[in-house]
Order: sequence, then C-alpha cells, then structure tokens
Amino acid sequence: MTQPLTSIWTYPWDVQDLGLDSVTTELRERAGLNRISLASAYHAGRFLQPRSPRRASFSPEDGTIYFRPDAARWAKSRLQPQVASLVAEGDVLRDLVAAKDRTGLSVAAWTVCLHNSRLGTAYPDVATESVFGERYPYALCPSHPDARNYVCTLVEDLTHGCRVDAVELETIGFMGYAHGLHHEKDGVGLTAEDDLLLSLCFCSHCRAGAAKAGVDVEGAAATARDWLTESFGRAVPAPRLPALMTEGLAAFAPWPALHAYLLWRKAPVMSLIAEIRARAHPDSAVYVIDLAAGWLGGVDQAGLRDVCDGLILCAYDIGPAEIARQTAAARRALGSDRYLGTGLRVFYPEVAGPEVLAARVAAAAEAGAQGVNFYNYGLIPAPRLDWIKTAGAALRAP
Repeated sequence: MTQPLTSIWTYPWDVQDLGLDSVTTELRERAGLNRISLASAYHAGRFLQPRSPRRASFSPEDGTIYFRPDAARWAKSRLQPQVASLVAEGDVLRDLVAAKDRTGLSVAAWTVCLHNSRLGTAYPDVATESVFGERYPYALCPSHPDARNYVCTLVEDLTHGCRVDAVELETIGFMGYAHGLHHEKDGVGLTAEDDLLLSLCFCSHCRAGAAKAGVDVEGAAATARDWLTESFGRAVPAPRLPALMTEGLAAFAPWPALHAYLLWRKAPVMSLIAEIRARAHPDSAVYVIDLAAGWLGGVDQAGLRDVCDGLILCAYDIGPAEIARQTAAARRALGSDRYLGTGLRVFYPEVAGPEVLAARVAAAAEAGAQGVNFYNYGLIPAPRLDWIKTAGAALRAP
C-alpha cells in the first residue's frame, strides 16, 4: 500500500534559524511527517516568527529564489532569477535533498510561479494588463512567452539541478485583482464578478491567442468595461451574477463574447502546466496548488490529469462537510490515477484545537485525498506540531 504523503510548507529561513537537523527531527518525530515542502521561490511579506531564536518577525525580499541556480540554464532567459541574500548563508534546499536518506524526509520545492512583483515592475510588458490598460506588476501573464519560459526554466533547474522529489506550483494561473497589496483600498465593495472582470488580462498576447481561437475579443472587453463602469457608479454593490461561485463560468453564457473569452483563459494556463511537466525531470512529480475555485484563474481541474501529476487542494476556512464535498469533486475530476492532496492551515482561531484539525484531515481522506500539506511550520507555535501528528493519524493509505 502506498504511504500517504504528509508534509508541511516551510520557509528556508526557519531551517536556517533553527538548524536543519533540529527541524527535520521535529518534523519527523514530533509532527509525524514524511516530507518537507520548502519555499524555493517566494514573494514579499511580513512573517511573525514565534519560535525563531534570531528574530521575532521576518520580511523576505520580493520575488526571489532560495537556491543557487545553474547559470547555464538561464543564459537565454530574458527574465533572470534573483537569489535571496540569505542563500549566502547556505543552500537549504540542496542541503535537504542531500540529507533526505538520513532525515527520512522527501523534499518538495514549494514554488510561487507568476506572482512576482520584482519581475512585473522591472518588465511591465510581462505583467497582466487590465481591460482599462493598467498593468498589475504583482501578476505575470501566463500568455507571455517570457513569463512562461521563466517558470519553466525555474522548474527545470529545481528538478534537473536540485533533484527535488516534487515541485508544488503556486499561482500558476491568472491572478485575481484583490491580492492584499500594501494598504490596498476598495471603497466600492467589489463583488466576485467585479474581481474576476478586473483580473482579466487583455495584453497583446492574450488578445492574439483568444482571437486566434475565434473569440470576439473586442466584444468581451466592451462588456467587461461596461459592467465594471456600472459597478463603480452604484451606491451599494449589487451582483449581476449572484450564483457565480456555484454556477461557474456557465453563469456568463448569456453574454457569448465575454463567456468565450473566460473559457479561452484555460488554454494558456493549462498549456503552461503541460510545458512545465515536459521540461521537468521525469523522476520529479509536478503538482498544482489551488483552490476549488481555481477556474477563476484559468485552471481546469479535470484537465490537470492530462498535464501534470496531481493537485494539492487548499481547504482553508471551511469545515469537514465542505472539505469532503470539494475533495470528492476534485477526485472525480482528476480520476483515480492522479495524486490528490489537501492543504490545511493550522492557524488560530480557524483551527482551535487538535480535534478540529483531525476532523478536517479525516474528511479529506475519506473523500479521496492521498496526502496533506500543513501550513506553516515557522508561523505556528511548537505545540501545534502535536496537533499535526494527531491529525495525521486520520490519514490512511488507499
């Protein structure tokens, strides 16, 4: 029987602060895990560090990678990776891979793909372009050849160079408008449809791709602009499509041009995932990290079975019943021969105790999940690692 994968998303600075042997022993013995998912490419933020002996909080550099790349692989790439300064202290990713027989932990590279404000600012033509012609530097466009090559080369380097066991792709699709930028303001009260329409990319590459597929791009853009302009003028929000999150893109069917454009967005996203899989080392699994509503960003859950090795479905802020429903739907979409994992936060008060976490893991396992990733090692107090071990007991091999 296949052993379930049990992992925890971890930052490299946590391993440096606490020590590789200390961290891996704690993950294996105290938390009962068999994998570590280490951030290999990540965005900026401010992170409370409850267990670090070196700092109470940490603010990483934006859009950097956390391993030493192979320069030859990047020679022809317009977008170049920036190595985080803390890698000067050591390449944690390569150290974990080298030590995995000793530590008993396999290694996954947790990789933020198209969310890169550093690159989007330096190369605005590669960033998403809204229907109003405004660039979103935090969101690289999956249609742009340079963005696609950057992500593919990154995974190629991680799998052929670092030889990780798996790569976990985060932000591989079109990103939403609301993303929590520094002091982001919305006095309108954007609805789900507003956020989706604001997130649509109308860059030259998206326009050309959709037009080639027979989409009325100008008609789609006109409808999106008209709807958003109307929303901006309302005294209070009034969703035009109140059932959007349950009906999905079918809710747009009465507006053929916009509907077709929304459906087309799957093409660049899914082809990018396929290209990543093709360029990755064959011995390294490629998983997509996403939400059940990943269709908002162009990820076709059912189509993942044809382009990668599986899905890690994040089930944040929902209870066991909804976790079971979403997991069962994902299992049906993926089929039985692709990996399905569940992503669970161990944050308070979302998870108030070990029994809450155990119930969520059990619900996912019973609905077809083969593993679980917990979030996040360095952000939670040490006693919650005991909760993780208790919860992991609910995960059984299929």
